[in-house]
Amino acid sequence: MRLGHLGQVAIDSTRIQAAASRNRLETEERLRQERSKLRRLIRKWQKQCDEEDPNEGAGSQAVVEKLQERLAELPRRLEKLRKSGLKRVSRTDPDARFLRERGGFVMGYTGEVGVNEDHLIVSQRVTQNVTDNQSLIPMVQEAEKQTGDQAEQVLADAGFFSLDNVEQLERRGVDVFLPDSNLARELNTGQRCPRMCLTSTQRRMRQKLRSAAGRAVYGRRKGLVEPVLGTLKEQRGMKRFRLRGLSKVGIEFTLATIAYNLTRLYALR
Repeated sequence: MRLGHLGQVAIDSTRIQAAASRNRLETEERLRQERSKLRRLIRKWQKQCDEEDPNEGAGSQAVVEKLQERLAELPRRLEKLRKSGLKRVSRTDPDARFLRERGGFVMGYTGEVGVNEDHLIVSQRVTQNVTDNQSLIPMVQEAEKQTGDQAEQVLADAGFFSLDNVEQLERRGVDVFLPDSNLARELNTGQRCPRMCLTSTQRRMRQKLRSAAGRAVYGRRKGLVEPVLGTLKEQRGMKRFRLRGLSKVGIEFTLATIAYNLTRLYALR
């Protein structure tokens, strides 16, 4: 249908809640509290075993053995938590992360999409990334791999900004529209961002995005990618994953994006 081209690609991300309870968390403090509680219970049941008739104490002894098994597991869980480098990990979905969003924090994953001018998803993935800085180049590369086409223009918000990202894409001949956080605030509010020591890359980007032509091109970003994310979350139920684990939620997100593209193609046929 000649729709999978990359004249212009807009990239964005969204937080998607994990199928996990925020209350069932592993932290060092909670693990120590659980250890103390188990030790108290073991002593209590052992005392009860001593007071019972030996011929009738099998049930109490079984409880003691189960509690001891749980206690023996705690050092392994504590070591796993320390090796993860995280302060808290979900018991129900250890791959989920606490991620910042506008309303605060959500335990979940980051869903990333690249959308072309035909409003088709040309790249997508699920990550544990807390920030988007490291995602821009991989998402552009994935879009080019999936379409077999070279991106001409890349549009992304300030969350994806880094000097390295801009310079890498410019070296490849890609026309990048990517504001830093101060410039993004200026574009949104109309208030001139403060003067500061800027690199030549930042100066070029500010000059481009302050021009009428640059604003017009960058203004297309919202119209391309945000309605797609809105459809996935509001209409297709992708506010919360049903599966657990990074590989499984990746499959779930892939199926959702394929389904979106199929309905989009049906509308365009």
